Amino acid sequence: MNTLLLRIMSGSTLSSEVVTACLVILLLATHAYALHSTVSLPWGWECVLGYQCVKKDATENAGLMTLNTCKLSCTSDGFLWPMPTSSLIHGDISLFLVDNIAFESTCHGEVCNLLQEAFAIFKDNLQRYHPAYSQGKAPWRGPWDAATLAHTLYVEVTVSEEVTELVLHMDESYELTVTTAGDVTTATITAPTYFGARHGLETLSQLVDYHETADALMVVTATVTDAPVFPYRGLLLDTSRNYVSVATLERTLDGMAANKLNTLHWHITDSHSFPLVLEGLPNMANYGAYSTREVYTLDQITALKEYARVRGVRLLPELDAPAHVGNGWQWGEKEGLGNLAVCVNQEPWQEFCVEPPCGQLNLANPEMYNVLSSVYHEMFNMFLPSDLFHFGGDEVNINCWNSTQEIFDWMTENNYGVDEAAYYKQWSVFQEKARELFLKASGYDDIQGILFTSGLTAPEHVESYVNKSNYIIQIWSTEDDPIIGDLLNRGYRLIFSNYDAWYLDCGMGAWVGEGNNWCSPYKGWQTVYMNNPYEIAKTQTGSTHKDLILGGEATLWTEQADDAVIDSKLWPRGAALAERLWKNPEGGWYGAEPSFIHHRQRLVKRGIQAERIQPQWCHQNEGLCYL
Repeated sequence: MNTLLLRIMSGSTLSSEVVTACLVILLLATHAYALHSTVSLPWGWECVLGYQCVKKDATENAGLMTLNTCKLSCTSDGFLWPMPTSSLIHGDISLFLVDNIAFESTCHGEVCNLLQEAFAIFKDNLQRYHPAYSQGKAPWRGPWDAATLAHTLYVEVTVSEEVTELVLHMDESYELTVTTAGDVTTATITAPTYFGARHGLETLSQLVDYHETADALMVVTATVTDAPVFPYRGLLLDTSRNYVSVATLERTLDGMAANKLNTLHWHITDSHSFPLVLEGLPNMANYGAYSTREVYTLDQITALKEYARVRGVRLLPELDAPAHVGNGWQWGEKEGLGNLAVCVNQEPWQEFCVEPPCGQLNLANPEMYNVLSSVYHEMFNMFLPSDLFHFGGDEVNINCWNSTQEIFDWMTENNYGVDEAAYYKQWSVFQEKARELFLKASGYDDIQGILFTSGLTAPEHVESYVNKSNYIIQIWSTEDDPIIGDLLNRGYRLIFSNYDAWYLDCGMGAWVGEGNNWCSPYKGWQTVYMNNPYEIAKTQTGSTHKDLILGGEATLWTEQADDAVIDSKLWPRGAALAERLWKNPEGGWYGAEPSFIHHRQRLVKRGIQAERIQPQWCHQNEGLCYL
């Protein structure tokens, strides 16, 4: 073999068949070495007290397990993430091969097709547990004993309702039982809807892991009953400040599926860029995209929407207005429509907006509403069906409007006044027109709007300008902001994104000026985990207001993020958010830490570049990395 390799490297003439055979043998030998290293570790793990895997010397202790086996079977929740409503890990382990999985579903119509796709994702997730997984394949090599070769995992899923689109108050519950009899393990999932069944498959994938010495999969028997506490469990991703590729968006959806998050709030546009390609308004992207490649087309969005749906996630589009617009709106005057937006890229920016570049819609130009209507029409058709739409609606700069001569004259000529109260009034008029235009474009009258907290939602304005039947308010201030209690006491429905816990872009150096960015410090996973909307409400009002608090989302504004770092900024902190919103656990972060660290490993196996939280030593020695 060595002689043949030397001849190959020296350029000697050999038949192509011989060269190919040598290379194949070399690759197999290298791969076999990687899987069956000459290193022999003396360690094993013991489940102690029914919840902790303790590393011990196998030469001195009989009956020890591999680390994965212990993590899978030691605790009552089996390191499931997010923690289920109720779970019992029975602890019986069976080895099997990935090719020995059978699937059967009882369902109706399109739900059956969705289940087939979800099952394919499930199988791929199991393949990824293999340490040498690459490009869709895992090199299972054995050798295996007769019991492993004969064992079958039989997955049976029953869905009773023919519901295929996710809505706000969807039933996402499921029940899962895993039992073993002889050489068959049967996993039975029952759920009212596809989305609950998909969550059940996700949980089942976490009851399976790779057995390090058998080079096979193992499954543990268990019983799980599960449903989320909050109906709205989301992430916000901004794709305007920096473009985010479709591949990264898909990877984000993979991470959300692994954590049972159900809403990707897509902040597509802002004053920085308008990357959305609209067939009827090509100038929006022509003027607003960073480049011809950094755009989102109808075909891409259609594919992303389906990619998300199969993974139990809705895409929630946002068109932020009347502020946070600019680049992409500059073309109106050249087309005879006048200025659609004002203060675009105006300097000094500090006088006209909260960060550069500036821009706000031109309230004085009727053509602006015609263009806005066309934008809404195309956006709705891109993202339909949807029961929610995000209007943005924050950080309006009154000085921008008041210092624009066209708007100042319009306010004066119509006797609206030019004080702050007058501009708030016209802002509210804009918001109601925007809502009416969107509903007309959609053809529906029951789509709920979402607005960020702003001057319109302040106590002196909110009941006059924001109808609680039409809008949900998203909180982005701090947990002690009295606006939270005020809105709840007035009966408004809320989504929490308070920046002191759930802004994932915080803790970086400033990108304008020096020092740290505005919302520093960094929000560690512990802070994310402990942010409890019910407790915040109770502190301010004396009541948890469970009927009004719909859930929450962590936000990633991308002034300082792009494809290179988005995974590590979202994950695994997004998983901490997920357990808060799914389970709303009563305990603190410390008890969740071993499962959290293990779940981070799981995310990495699935191709998500989640940030490291601790040294690997801590993962292997539970409870010893503490203060």
